[in-house]
Amino acid sequence: MLSPRKTKFRKQQRRRIYGNAQRGAVLSFGDYGLQTLERGWVTARQIEAARIALTRHVRRGGRIWIRVFPDKPVTKKPTETRMGKGKASPEFWVAVVKPGRMLFEIEGVPRETAREALRLAANKLPVSTQIRERLGATYAGE
Repeated sequence: MLSPRKTKFRKQQRRRIYGNAQRGAVLSFGDYGLQTLERGWVTARQIEAARIALTRHVRRGGRIWIRVFPDKPVTKKPTETRMGKGKASPEFWVAVVKPGRMLFEIEGVPRETAREALRLAANKLPVSTQIRERLGATYAGE
């Protein structure tokens, strides 16, 4: 699973997620992409599940880019623990996504295959998404 090798600080504050995506909102690498429509956290496990769904459907054809990285640690206290006694230790990593952020990109597969693969990946994610397509996207294998 994805996680940073090293961070400056072990724990981060939660913060509010404001606005729309300023960067990473356009198709940069592939012909088809999965773009978020709402804000939220996507965990490393969810990204990995979506990646596996994509690669299984594409089956050796095409190329896939993951455009988000989980770099925010989330802490969690054990259940039935009293309040206080400091902040808990980091349990998992999340990527903060805003509306418009491109999550995955794919190229080198037919249009129907790409759309179905991205649909399967979208089912693994907690945020609503839409499939974007580059204008004039062509598949070399046709």
